[in-house]
Amino acid sequence: MKPSYPLSVLDLSPIVQGSTPAQSFRCSADIARHAEQWGYHRYWLAEHHGMPGIASAATSVLIGHIAGQTSRIRVGAGGIMLPNHSPLVIAEQFGTLASLYPGRIDLGLGRAPGSDPETARALRRNLNSDPDQFPRDVLELMDYMSDEPRNRIMAVPGRGLNVPVWILGSSLFGAQLAAALGLPYAFASHFAPAQLMDAIEVYRRQFQPSVHLEKPYVMLGYNVFAADTEDEAKLLASSWQQSFVNLRSGRPGQLPPPVRDYYEQCSPPAQHLLDSLLSCTAIGNPEQVLEQMKGFIQLTGANELMLNANIFDHNKRLRSYEIAAELRGSLV
Repeated sequence: MKPSYPLSVLDLSPIVQGSTPAQSFRCSADIARHAEQWGYHRYWLAEHHGMPGIASAATSVLIGHIAGQTSRIRVGAGGIMLPNHSPLVIAEQFGTLASLYPGRIDLGLGRAPGSDPETARALRRNLNSDPDQFPRDVLELMDYMSDEPRNRIMAVPGRGLNVPVWILGSSLFGAQLAAALGLPYAFASHFAPAQLMDAIEVYRRQFQPSVHLEKPYVMLGYNVFAADTEDEAKLLASSWQQSFVNLRSGRPGQLPPPVRDYYEQCSPPAQHLLDSLLSCTAIGNPEQVLEQMKGFIQLTGANELMLNANIFDHNKRLRSYEIAAELRGSLV
């Protein structure tokens, strides 16, 4: 039987206009159950704070909820922003998750605050940043979860569980760190693709085999707006386009309803901003989405894609993920 290309889901648990975080969580659980049924490999949630349109701030709590609503699919963080946390606390949280859901939990780690400076200060109390602190924190966290920790402080639960760790990034820093530690690498190309090809090249060239991973493994973020017709797909994508332009303009908000011909109504700077994401986005009917995804995989050599579909209507969001899942067998 021909193998299928591995596809996964990235869920920011978006809050659509007029809705609530509670409703977002119900939608996330529903998507996760369907994703498992459709053969998706993993389901990741991302840590963001102070964002009116993103409900996944308490990421570890939400991972536990999603894992409890499913039975096979891997569930994890894409990612935990480690500078916001003590490595010991994250080891305990993910040790708890791995104890509750053995063999199903992933831990993706990033170094961005996942928020604005004021919110970051409220989270961390200070913003003194040492560029070497993130690698040290990653090593400390992995040590807590190892079979024989060097640290005398014990993570209980956590010790000996060896929860799989990924390094997340959108620059060369994360690529170099993942390569040096011999860890899998996930690149946030779905919203920051500028250094994508350079980061992949650096990661693969500098990769050091480890007890965790024998050879490089790259997972890339990718936006998918799939529908039965191209016209409908373009309309669905306009909610994400509005949200992205608003965010980059300093006006973050809830996910707005779609607007026909939104791109054509944008200013040239906003169009340029959206154009920068087109290489990491598929918009169209199933045949068009297949060609766009195949082209992206061939260009990057990605081992796995993590799909993001910020669509206003829940059922149409489900349909987009369903269409993508149906294409898996044609992607290899």
